[in-house]
Amino acid sequence: MSTELRTIHCDRFIAHLPQAVWRALTEPELHARWWAAGDVRAEVGHRFTLDMGPWGHQECEVITVDPERLLSYSFAPGTLDTTITWRLVPEGTGTRLFLEHSGFDLESPLARAAYEGMGGGWPAVLERIEPALDDAAAR
Repeated sequence: MSTELRTIHCDRFIAHLPQAVWRALTEPELHARWWAAGDVRAEVGHRFTLDMGPWGHQECEVITVDPERLLSYSFAPGTLDTTITWRLVPEGTGTRLFLEHSGFDLESPLARAAYEGMGGGWPAVLERIEPALDDAAAR
């Protein structure tokens, strides 16, 4: 019996340099402004929890760090068992941010519901990064 795993792919242009976008992904205070509160840190092996509001607290562990280029962490091990990978690519005067949320087991009702919900939700989450960076730059 083989399990089919699904992946959500999104990308968005953000009118800020990779250094700023990296901060949005790795600085807890800034991260909380556009997605979820948690002690995120760009350090392989670092474990942190994201407060996902109505979806509860989700455990994460940093897997890969390539500063200002790539950040990957496990998301909700033991329940969803997925991986979130952020890839930053300089583009003109800003950054193309690629998101890959992988490992959804569609045979699991919880994972199927998460895949369907997050598939539509991630683009809206990514839209909030640029305004959060604009606000931070204005302070």
